[in-house]
Amino acid sequence: MAALWRSYQALMSRRPLTVQIITAGSLVGVGDVVSQQLIERKGLSNHSFPRTMKMMGIGFCFVGPVVGSWYKVLDKLVLGTTKSAAMKKMLVDQLCFAPCFLGAFLGLSGALNGLTLEQNLHKLKRDYTDALISNYYLWPPVQIANFYFIPLHHRLAVVQVVAVIWNSYLTWKANQL
Repeated sequence: MAALWRSYQALMSRRPLTVQIITAGSLVGVGDVVSQQLIERKGLSNHSFPRTMKMMGIGFCFVGPVVGSWYKVLDKLVLGTTKSAAMKKMLVDQLCFAPCFLGAFLGLSGALNGLTLEQNLHKLKRDYTDALISNYYLWPPVQIANFYFIPLHHRLAVVQVVAVIWNSYLTWKANQL
């Protein structure tokens, strides 16, 4: 396991954006598998592989690049690694970024699931507030720890590991009809 971690760190130092994107896409996919198998209890024979591939695509093309870039911007907006700076970063992250990101994620999921604009807006109105409230139960303490203890180039990976649980919820929420 230590050798795997060292390899990951070496790759991260050489190709941080690529590794962050691959990590995010893979873990969004894992979240969808967990959602389908443990939350929705579909069983392997009824597992929707196209859905998992769509969710992984969102992870690769949206989550990884956007969240990875956001952490760089946030580190420039709020300088420092003190407890106070970590708290400020968490507040900016949760009050400014999270609401926009969540709306974009749910809207993108709806579009990839073939919803019309009207259907997608209805789904967003129905699901957004519940998802945002759920976000606020999970993410503030995770982000304070992430911003205080974790170096910038590993933050997305830490978030995505925690996000396996969150992604399971989000993919379930995004794919409810």
